[in-house]
Amino acid sequence: MEIDKRTFRKMFPHLAAELEGGEHKVSIASLRSDVEVGEKAASKLFEGYNPDVIDFLRRCDTKEQAEEIISYLESRGEISEEYASRLRRQLKKKGVRSFGPKKEDDYYLKKAKF
Repeated sequence: MEIDKRTFRKMFPHLAAELEGGEHKVSIASLRSDVEVGEKAASKLFEGYNPDVIDFLRRCDTKEQAEEIISYLESRGEISEEYASRLRRQLKKKGVRSFGPKKEDDYYLKKAKF
């Protein structure tokens, strides 16, 4: 069914205003007809991403596990003594879930929809 712009504006004034207003536009960078190729491209969400201490702490179930992570990263020089101390204080006062909800197995695969 084809209708002219005038009729469209009359039938759908709000939709016409939204379309003509230019706001909320999303550009499309590419089009893929092969679903598998598209999924692989979309799964590059975390490409080059390097988890930090908080990412590791969010995988912990207990305070003991979290303390072990903090100590390990501090001993390797990946976090400073100051930062490790702040993390320990937060852990002691607020618990392991204060760093965020638990990251389950395959967290990154699920988020990237791979």
